[in-house]
Amino acid sequence: MTATGTAGEADVCIVGSGPAGAILAASLAGRGHDVVVLEAGPRFAFESRTARMDRALRPEHDDLDVWDMGGPRDRYTSSGTYEYDLNRARVKGIGGTTLHWGGMTPRLHPEDFEMETRHGVGRDWPISYEDLEPYYLRAEEAMGVAGEPNRFSGPRSGPYPLASAESSYSDEIFEEACSSLGIELVPKPLAINTEPYDGRSQCVGYGTCSPVCPSGAKYDASVHIRKAEERGARVVTRAPVQRLEHDDSGERVVAAVHATPDGGTRRQRARQFVVACGAVESIRLLLLSTSPQYPDGLANSSGVLGEYFMEHAGVSLTGRVDEPTRQHLVGYGTSMCEQFYDHDSGPEGSFLIDFDNNAGPEPVDLALDQLSDSGRIIAGDVIAPFEGDRWGDALQERLSEEYGGYLRCNGWVEQPPRRENRVSLDRSKTDDHGNPVPDLTLSFDGPERAVLERVQHLFVKILEECEATDIRVTRSPDNPFVGSHHMGGIRMGRDPAESVVNADLRTHDLSNLFVSSSGVFPTCGAANPTLTIAALTLRLADHIHGRLSDG
Repeated sequence: MTATGTAGEADVCIVGSGPAGAILAASLAGRGHDVVVLEAGPRFAFESRTARMDRALRPEHDDLDVWDMGGPRDRYTSSGTYEYDLNRARVKGIGGTTLHWGGMTPRLHPEDFEMETRHGVGRDWPISYEDLEPYYLRAEEAMGVAGEPNRFSGPRSGPYPLASAESSYSDEIFEEACSSLGIELVPKPLAINTEPYDGRSQCVGYGTCSPVCPSGAKYDASVHIRKAEERGARVVTRAPVQRLEHDDSGERVVAAVHATPDGGTRRQRARQFVVACGAVESIRLLLLSTSPQYPDGLANSSGVLGEYFMEHAGVSLTGRVDEPTRQHLVGYGTSMCEQFYDHDSGPEGSFLIDFDNNAGPEPVDLALDQLSDSGRIIAGDVIAPFEGDRWGDALQERLSEEYGGYLRCNGWVEQPPRRENRVSLDRSKTDDHGNPVPDLTLSFDGPERAVLERVQHLFVKILEECEATDIRVTRSPDNPFVGSHHMGGIRMGRDPAESVVNADLRTHDLSNLFVSSSGVFPTCGAANPTLTIAALTLRLADHIHGRLSDG
């Protein structure tokens, strides 16, 4: 690549514009600091969301089409026993993966920070729940979380900013059955507006929250990128960072080298650097940033960069009841269960239950199935008239009989950190800039397997209590789904010999390089990671502000 120049020095250079990068940029720019954000992907026009929803609803499109993922830019390798679909779980562009997330925002539990001390699992976090709790509250306010305190979660110093969503019709069916079994459901905390908040509308019920919210009622990180730019931050899109460069001493990063749309490169200088491009890409960037001082990658003197990667594996069961369940009308679940989010059973770990409002086929899928039975559809086009009752009122009546009445339980489990689960570089395959692609090695053959089986047995009991028939295991312990929650690989810890960053998210090896990502999690608990990412980021913002203010 041909270098096309060096940008002036900023106070802070942030790599990535997902929830970590965006919230950090808005916080620091709001306190008068000169902030530059480098984003690998484009800026998606808000007005395009209706068209993206249309793509999500049409069977001829897949998940990658909605947010323009895939191709050489997004190549990866999955070499573990679990075939990991990385691109389904991420978006490159302003807002990052919050553009298509489900909005679920539970907190980690206090014991999650002390798993080594309590149960001999993994490593303790170098901070406690109590240290992070005020930032959890600030993160909920920043994102607009609707929820209700419950006795199974950790202590709170204040209320949720928004009232929880009303229970969906199918969740009321689950609540009655679970109550009979002694299982307590609680409102699900969601970063989805139940009333107008922070200049965004309340939910208007499009029902396509994941993968796209056309109204903007669901929080996404483009909200904080707009705030950051209003406060003076500069945001550079289509600027994938290729490597980080350090000074002669090897103690400070001096520049982030990013590609430009015209095929060149540009060096962005700054006083402080923050890698915030998601766990997988953050690991990859550090591994790519080799030098004579750091031949195994930047900030990797411990040799554990990329190791102890974690995911939430889950099982899913469906059943049918003899009444309408109004599925697909609400795009998010309204209830969950944290009752089993504990560690009383020791190393078996914990799990979280989520009740789904998108069970069963959608009407368009049923219609296509009915029509395709005749063999008259080729490449999606009807090429001849159908015979019999496959059209008009007869088809509508058939769809009315087949659609609805479905229920689904989802449950995901905590995965203990294991060194063999990792993100590394596949040097046999390159991206569109000639860089090795990320290689994910992941298996669920550890203690989490027993928990998955426990969850499956519990779900059978719940669905039977709902008087459901046709109970089916749609994702089993043998073939679990994943939560698309990338955690670990950039472990936070006190000991530089076995971790990458310290309690302040600063790398042990370089004095001005920080990482803000779920990659820093030493253990993962059973909670979705995004709220914890936001809380850690707000804590980091205070720390960097202090450093910059002190000169």
